[in-house]
Amino acid sequence: MARISTDNLRHAVGFLRFGRNPVATVYDSIGSDFFLALDDGWLNLGLWEGDGSDPGEAAVAVRRLVGRMAADLPRGGDILDVGNGLAAQDPLIAEASAARSLTALNITWSQLQAGRARLEAAGANGVNGDACRMPFPAGSFDGVISVEAAFHFPSRADFFAEAFRVLRPGGVLTFSDVPVRRMPATPREALAGIAMLRLWGIRRRAAATPAQIEEAVGRAGFVDVRASLEGARVIGPAFRHVGARLADPTLRRDAGGAQVRGAVAMLHEAELLWERGILDYLFLTASKPA
Repeated sequence: MARISTDNLRHAVGFLRFGRNPVATVYDSIGSDFFLALDDGWLNLGLWEGDGSDPGEAAVAVRRLVGRMAADLPRGGDILDVGNGLAAQDPLIAEASAARSLTALNITWSQLQAGRARLEAAGANGVNGDACRMPFPAGSFDGVISVEAAFHFPSRADFFAEAFRVLRPGGVLTFSDVPVRRMPATPREALAGIAMLRLWGIRRRAAATPAQIEEAVGRAGFVDVRASLEGARVIGPAFRHVGARLADPTLRRDAGGAQVRGAVAMLHEAELLWERGILDYLFLTASKPA
């Protein structure tokens, strides 16, 4: 299990100052062995069959979520994975889509380095770059996939415009996101919301409703927009699972008491947002006109 590192401490000290690239600061701090990852190298919340009480389901759930999204990609095409994390998902994406080529775009250099072996296993090319200013020519890909990353981008609208630009006619965009169903209505809810924004280096303007996200996808030029909200199969079980792990005395010993206490506090704030109907989980697929 990971212990508190110098990067973790830097993250804590810099809680109010993330610099020009907040997401890179956050994930540099988390490192490649985040002690609450649901499986080694996997950073998504998982798509669960149960309520999160079965610890053996976690490793299956994270793969199920990516597999569901990858199933919407064109088979045998050139695929772009935007915000690929530690690259654990890339071999699965490559296999599920039978990709002719797979490119992984990540703004966090340390994650690309940590995921190098996984990228090689996927036959993928890792590129350090911004999702809102992609370093690729127009019409480079048949499919774009992005797993739980869009809320980190400086602008969802810019990401959608760039995804549209780099896709070929008839290409497919599939992504998952964490929207808000409503804005916080009480000081307590606002406090929880601010805590989540600061913890993950998310800009306030990233808070968007599912309808606003769908509208932005349409404005970028996409058609056949299909969306579903499935927080009950993602957020609820993931929080239950993480809460049980945080209550395990072994984790407190191995990861460090201060780190676990901080995680417990942050989980409490996130659970409040979920239980009061503020957070949800969005799957969305759309196409570029042929």
